[in-house]
Amino acid sequence: MSLLSSTTALLGKELRTEFRSRELLTTTVVFILMVIVLFSFTFDPTYNESRRFGPGLLWLAFLFAASLMLQPCFLREQNNDTLSALRLSVSDPFAIFLAKLIANTLFLLFTEVLMLPIFAVLYNVPVLRVLGQLLLVFFLGSLGVSIAGTALSAISAQARMRELLLPLLLLPLLTPVLVASTQVTVGLLDASPFLEWKGVGFLVVFDVIFLTALWLFGEYLLEE
Repeated sequence: MSLLSSTTALLGKELRTEFRSRELLTTTVVFILMVIVLFSFTFDPTYNESRRFGPGLLWLAFLFAASLMLQPCFLREQNNDTLSALRLSVSDPFAIFLAKLIANTLFLLFTEVLMLPIFAVLYNVPVLRVLGQLLLVFFLGSLGVSIAGTALSAISAQARMRELLLPLLLLPLLTPVLVASTQVTVGLLDASPFLEWKGVGFLVVFDVIFLTALWLFGEYLLEE
């Protein structure tokens, strides 16, 4: 099977598995909702404070929720002993990573778009006029989180203390993505919205570099 056909087949498997159980999406949505609501009542933010602190809280919630979502990415393949079967069914091991990171990106985007109106209401921040640009930032940030998180999930799934290892590796690695995404979001939610192209460019470069590294070395991450 070619890379495209293998990725499509495996992506369909990932989507069917998740939408059949809805475990990851439900957990992630509830977690983000609790964080956003809790901080809104704790800080009782004013209009100006929401523009300054809201984006950081939003991306911090996305990051911790992503760590919950990415944890079982390869772990369930280990538990069901299906990773070897997946490797034998495709000619290019990168298809396994590509399908999983696409699925993870779609799941993250779904939860982010779902939570955005709630964030806008609770923090009194208008988002409609910059919605397209916000979705671009969400996509680039979520893609970076998914690429790095999928690779680290493959590593941690075969290690001891796997539940602790992934967050310890993921959070420091994704700090640049979190900072860049937050800075761009702050600019978009400013009283005079602007798109910080340096931050967008950094996210693009990060995604390309890590995706290339995953393509080159992903096969070694699947070795037991």
